[in-house]
Amino acid sequence: MAGGLAVPRLDEHRRASPARTPRARRARVREALAGWVFVSPAVLLLIVFLIIPVGMAVWVSLTGWNGFGSPFSSAAPFVGGKNYASLFSGGGLVEQTFMTSIRNTLYYTIIVVPSQTALALLLALFVNSRLLKGKGFFRTAFYFPSVTSSVAVSVIFLFIFTSGGAVNTALRAIGINGPNWFNDPHGLLHIVLGDLHLVNLASPPALLADHGLFTLSWWDWLSGPSVALCTVILLVVWTTSGTFMLMYLAALQNLPSGVEEASLIDGAGPLQRLRYMTIPMLKSTTFLIVTLGLIGTWQVFDQVFIMTQGGPANTTLSPAYIAYTSGFDDHQWGPAAAMSFILFAIIIVFTLVQRWLMRDRDRVRRRSRVRRRARSAVGP
Repeated sequence: MAGGLAVPRLDEHRRASPARTPRARRARVREALAGWVFVSPAVLLLIVFLIIPVGMAVWVSLTGWNGFGSPFSSAAPFVGGKNYASLFSGGGLVEQTFMTSIRNTLYYTIIVVPSQTALALLLALFVNSRLLKGKGFFRTAFYFPSVTSSVAVSVIFLFIFTSGGAVNTALRAIGINGPNWFNDPHGLLHIVLGDLHLVNLASPPALLADHGLFTLSWWDWLSGPSVALCTVILLVVWTTSGTFMLMYLAALQNLPSGVEEASLIDGAGPLQRLRYMTIPMLKSTTFLIVTLGLIGTWQVFDQVFIMTQGGPANTTLSPAYIAYTSGFDDHQWGPAAAMSFILFAIIIVFTLVQRWLMRDRDRVRRRSRVRRRARSAVGP
């Protein structure tokens, strides 16, 4: 080479690299073994308390195990997908009850998740205000319902929502006769349509009453949340908003102050800053809160168990509650496990859907443009 300088070839450089020497390889092996030693207790716990129980539950969902003896013995006959099929095409009481719980939880999720997310954001904005005095008091007050026992809060709601409770007493004071909250199975949509005299609740439209899906008529699917379910919704929104408020509050306090100062210089008002700056920058936190909300709503159990036990007329049933009663009360552990895995699949689907809806569209567009440019550069 010019100047008498010899440049080592690439293969010679690789052979001489310290990272490829036997000593370096032995060091990497020791590091890997040390890493596995440190994480082995956690991995062992996951295997014993998560992977093995889930695998056993999958097997139970494919058998007719009644809870006595071993699910792996001949006393638990293998039925394959019969437990799953009976929940969607059995045509009996099991399918009707399970689909009723799905309908109830759909309305429950549609109302609870947006309500608790919006309320948590409003509370966080209120507590994060620079003009607010006594922020510590308000943070504690808003978060207190979240750390209170759900059993105690449910019992309190039972008392205040009885026919002669505090809620109906307050409504009577302003001339409104409150409903019998925990004994009214009518859906809100049916009640509204009946009060507007658009339909006759005693004889619903034949088009909706005579056709349906999964043993429930369209009239039943479109009933709306029952009055009893609305009390559970109020309880859950009140007790969960405090936790999500803290998540929003932490995210608000980590937002860059320079962006807000620039918007103030540009003359943006409070609502404009909230819509075009604050909410977009809180997108990742909102995604987390909505995901946790979806998981929590589809797993609702304790409030239903304490307050209504599925009544009245099965209008507050949830899949988790039915899975519990099927297993512990009726000793039908196969269908109970099948319900649990269907519930797991529903949660996964809803999470993927909301992930797709909340995706970063600008990033997707940028990736599409990069791909198109790459294709055009490569040529036909």
